[in-house]
Amino acid sequence: MSKENIVWHQQNITKENRKKLLNQKPCILWFTGLSGSGKSTIANAVEAELFKIGRKTYLLDGDNVRHGLNKDLGFSELDRIENIRRIGEVSKLFVDAGIIVITAFISPFKADRQIARSLVKYDEFIEVFVDTPLDICENRDPKGLYKKAREGAIQNFTGIDSPYEVPTSPEIIIKNSKSSIEKNCDIILNYLIKHGYIDGNCDYSI
Repeated sequence: MSKENIVWHQQNITKENRKKLLNQKPCILWFTGLSGSGKSTIANAVEAELFKIGRKTYLLDGDNVRHGLNKDLGFSELDRIENIRRIGEVSKLFVDAGIIVITAFISPFKADRQIARSLVKYDEFIEVFVDTPLDICENRDPKGLYKKAREGAIQNFTGIDSPYEVPTSPEIIIKNSKSSIEKNCDIILNYLIKHGYIDGNCDYSI
């Protein structure tokens, strides 16, 4: 079928309707950083706190998504680009549903992160750079991936033989080697309150 025959179907219920129903401002919390930087750990903790105060969320984790939606993709540069493209599109759907979607992906290339950002409104994308030095990430090596990459068993591994392009102007920077999970959660939740994504009267405790 030609793309010319595909027509956008206008839905009766809009994003604004869903926002009012859920009483929150939907957005994408896009966690980016090296493998082992702590993205998934912090993202999990943030979602748990948002859940406690009744916010509607969904967490998309890099490894989990590759078990289903992206299980057909490898780790070549082209496959990694497609991996992030699909996540951007899925995240856009969650935002349209009124959800605060949290993503935890290395997403090493600036261009790919910019494409994901461009899919939603300017204030619906919050880039969270988990700034953990390579030596600390490699020392942690929770999955043993750095060791395999150093031995040549894994190719195109970010930080070893594939670049990580550091965000130039992220909304939030987390120095994960220098602060606790609790402090990192505070930084992110306070940002969401300050900018009106969640109610400032919410009482949360980590």
